[in-house]
Amino acid sequence: MTVKTNITDQQALDFHSQGKAGKVGIRPLKPLMTQRDLSLAYSPGVAVPCVEISKDPSKSYDYTSRGNFVAVISNGTAVLGLGNLGALASKPVMEGKAVLFKRFADIDGIDLEVSTEDIDEFVNCVKYLGASWGGINLEDIGAPACFIIEDRLKKEMDIPVFHDDQHGTAIITAAGIINAAHLTGRKMSELKIVANGAGSAGIACIELLKEMGVKHENVLLCDRTGVIHSERDDKSMNEWKRKHAVKTDKRTLAEAMQGADVFLGLSVKGAVSKDMVKSMADKPIIFAMANPDPEILPEEVLEVRSDAIIATGRSDYNNQVNNVLGFPYIFRGALDVRATAITEEMKIAAAQALAELAREDVPDEVLAAYAGRKMSFGNDYIIPTPFDPRLIEAVPAAVAKAAADCGVAQKPIKDFKAYKRELRGRLNPTANSLNLLFEKLTDNPKRVIFNEGEENTVIRAAGQWRDNGYGSAILVGREDVIKTKAEELNVKLDDKITITNSKLSDKVDGYIESLYKKLQREGYVHRDINRLVKTDRNVFGGCVLDNGDADIMITGLVKGYNASLNDVLEVVTPAEDSTVYGTSILLSKKRTIFLADTSVNHTPEPYELADIAIDAAKLAREMGHEPRVALLSYSNFGNPLSEDTLRIREAVEILETLNVDFEFDGEMSASVALNEELLKMYPFSRLTKPANILIMPGLHSANIASSLFEELGNGTVIGPVLRGLDKKAQVVNMGSSVSEILNVAALAALD
Repeated sequence: MTVKTNITDQQALDFHSQGKAGKVGIRPLKPLMTQRDLSLAYSPGVAVPCVEISKDPSKSYDYTSRGNFVAVISNGTAVLGLGNLGALASKPVMEGKAVLFKRFADIDGIDLEVSTEDIDEFVNCVKYLGASWGGINLEDIGAPACFIIEDRLKKEMDIPVFHDDQHGTAIITAAGIINAAHLTGRKMSELKIVANGAGSAGIACIELLKEMGVKHENVLLCDRTGVIHSERDDKSMNEWKRKHAVKTDKRTLAEAMQGADVFLGLSVKGAVSKDMVKSMADKPIIFAMANPDPEILPEEVLEVRSDAIIATGRSDYNNQVNNVLGFPYIFRGALDVRATAITEEMKIAAAQALAELAREDVPDEVLAAYAGRKMSFGNDYIIPTPFDPRLIEAVPAAVAKAAADCGVAQKPIKDFKAYKRELRGRLNPTANSLNLLFEKLTDNPKRVIFNEGEENTVIRAAGQWRDNGYGSAILVGREDVIKTKAEELNVKLDDKITITNSKLSDKVDGYIESLYKKLQREGYVHRDINRLVKTDRNVFGGCVLDNGDADIMITGLVKGYNASLNDVLEVVTPAEDSTVYGTSILLSKKRTIFLADTSVNHTPEPYELADIAIDAAKLAREMGHEPRVALLSYSNFGNPLSEDTLRIREAVEILETLNVDFEFDGEMSASVALNEELLKMYPFSRLTKPANILIMPGLHSANIASSLFEELGNGTVIGPVLRGLDKKAQVVNMGSSVSEILNVAALAALD
């Protein structure tokens, strides 16, 4: 999986080592708080499901986590493009694959690194452990051993076994070929294909395409030696290559390319020349998928063939062939029907589902994220993007149906409408929205001024903001200090990471005059403003922002939230008819809660509570949620009634008069707002489901609730994110991490 980013070696090492080392962990799914809980989870309660499973092995799916568990297994003989690094060195990749299973399909993955290159030992190891999981994803195993291992495990096991390096690439490639053939008016049976690269992925691609109707004699497979033809019998030939040998007088890749409709590249950088592309048929289809550099760059193709349809393995070009479009969703569908295998029919169904999805109208949030790219079906859009939220329902449903149709589903889906609803609910839309938001930044970069530019964390955040393509950064601080620290941190300073302060800036006098005009009737004299701008980094940074020399301002890392906010409000004013407030976004496994106001207003007035509710609902929609707002109190609809709860009730009445386009109600307790069963006790409530936006009655309760969730809850807190200012100023919490700073900056760009 290639991502549009530029990271240093140290950043990668830091990511894997900071906090708890690695990328995966295990959390209990059931409460373990009391002696009764322990008795149920272990002895004596655990004996009961053990007995039931011994009577009926299929009960293992009912009483254990097996049905949502995939093992990611490798021996490290073909790690990424790095070669045979050994089993232990493959562990970061396998952990990463487990994380992708969870992120994209809510599948629990565990990595297993098997320290042997002996095929029999490897097969036996996996086979005898197979009762532990619902499926097996083989990864980074060198050819031809990968073919033998997968084939034997499929025959000897009754759960899905899937070598993603082969079939994942093949499925995404097939989806693109389906659409490319459609756009060029070709039938699959007519396609003349040249595949360069006779490893696991190359052979899997042509085998799947042949299953879909491409004729054997119309495919020329090439390796380093040349065309694999029926008369060839050198030492590099093996049974898997020989299976695809054809009778032809063509011997080189250049000869094979003459008149070809399709080129599939799974080989090396520069393998294809412009002359080869020129020699292809009209409207050539070119999938140059070598990573990180393709066989030929798209711009080189277009120099000689403007009629070409082009795909690569890279995210910085259109039509990325990315395995993450396939394997999480294929296993999701296979697990949900308890499939005993992943069949050719299931692979084809996945490819067709992806192809059909690319022909549909693209959701607004995806269009916004990829602004500047053509995102409607055509030459530049034949494959969906990895963060398309529709993937989770389209592909698993197609795979599940195909599994039932070909007889490998032990628990077929009966109601596909209900199943698709369940699939949509598996993923937290906030995580997807954040990814889309960062993608949007790469096409609409922002200038961020970091007021605490001498801090290591801030320098690293600025580096990542620049390196990830989100925009440029301005660091406020002493030039010599920042340069020294940046060198120590291996963060290169260039025209996209600059240093400024009141002594360096040639605009400081203009900033002083601008701020003086704002504050001269607020009790400030000119010398006060001169001192503030020249000595207070937050005021200076605010002036840079206020005068349009930056798009976003970030501060708060060392000075503290309230003190930093007060500095910011000296310069940056509230937007017209807006209430300034802070929203914290609480992300748990199954739910996202927007909590406001967590940072600004101590005891909001009724009209302020109403304003906050309206804007928080807007933010929730922008993040992919249908807003349901609860205005909280310790009271439930008048029980008990007090002067303070009347304030909440008045805010509800204000919302009633405004005819807002979202569900809301109050005053109510948090337990009623969030618990569906308790909410049913109040059938008159406007909320049809538990709330996802909580408007807190005061700053104390809001801030405490947010902090408790972060420290004790099983989730993540983003923010607080400042809203309601006329400029994009943000105050982060003291001690925030680089990722927390970047998240807040990205959300500021959204506003």
